[in-house]
Amino acid sequence: MENSTFQYQESAVSEDKQSSGANNAPAVEDNDLIRTAAKVTRDLNTAKAEIYWPDFLASAFIGYAALWATMTIASTGGAIAAGIVAVLALYRAGSFIHELTHVRRNSLPGFHFVWNMLIGVPMLIPSFMYEGVHSIHHRTKKYGTIEDPEYLPLALMKPWTVPLFVIVASLAPIALLFRYAVLTPLSFIIPPLRTLVVERYSGLVINPEFRRKPPEGDLKRQWLTCEIAASIWAIALLAMVWTAVIPLKMFLIFLAVMSGSVVLNQIRTLVAHLWENDGREMTVTQQYLDSVNVPPPATLPALWAPVGLRYHGLHHLLPGLPYHALGEAHRRIKEALPDNSNYEHSNHRHLSKLVVRLMRSSAS
Repeated sequence: MENSTFQYQESAVSEDKQSSGANNAPAVEDNDLIRTAAKVTRDLNTAKAEIYWPDFLASAFIGYAALWATMTIASTGGAIAAGIVAVLALYRAGSFIHELTHVRRNSLPGFHFVWNMLIGVPMLIPSFMYEGVHSIHHRTKKYGTIEDPEYLPLALMKPWTVPLFVIVASLAPIALLFRYAVLTPLSFIIPPLRTLVVERYSGLVINPEFRRKPPEGDLKRQWLTCEIAASIWAIALLAMVWTAVIPLKMFLIFLAVMSGSVVLNQIRTLVAHLWENDGREMTVTQQYLDSVNVPPPATLPALWAPVGLRYHGLHHLLPGLPYHALGEAHRRIKEALPDNSNYEHSNHRHLSKLVVRLMRSSAS
């Protein structure tokens, strides 16, 4: 899930700042890196249902159980602890939306449907908001350009854009409720509004210049089904709160947990890339060097970058690998390449150092 739920209108890059890092890498492809990575991971491309299903279902169950505990435990300390567990578990369950865009449906029959039923619709992030959008971010000619829905040159922008990037994310639950409870039903009877909703409010993107095209084919049917379901849920939820069927306190806790998960994802997004490209097209090697791996021995990334997101650079190098194969792929590639290879240059150790680097870059 590498994005904010809605957009903010900061798109100007300071004219006196120049691209660094990945975009200063040699424009010639590192074909040895690309060939080696593909060769040593050729047998790891199969998505294993015996891993996906238990991981996702356990994450969702723990998340909802902890959410219920947060709403019902009388002890403030106990409620806060349960809330933290709920945020982390639901964040992990939600992160499977990233896998949905890369794994073929016939590889995991029913997984898309169950994910939308348990997480996508209840959390108001149905999979159509990512499918058909995230794939653009992986196109060689689109990555890091104005046409990339998931890229902003944050390292080249004004310093206040970085905290704003996170603050805006905290308001995502309110924005999503408004989108599905109000804008969705109105958009079906007001064509100009429908165009606006499709173009601007139907994708988990961070680039305010991006405009989404109307869906076609199977995606159109899946889109409408999920959108209608999310709209019904949003309206029903607000109606139950209005009529006191759901106590206001429980509703606010639900929003807080949703907000916590989105903010955590947004912080992870800050360090998913170096954000140093100034809009030019980049080679695959440059794209890899602009992306970030936070591999072991660090342990906390398992919480803030779950479901393989700690290997985001490797994912951009080999986007077809399922999340459970990335750790083994990382080990094999490191063994196959020399210590000073380009592969090592995208491996980082700490989230804090990456955030500090981003802040310093934006302030320079």
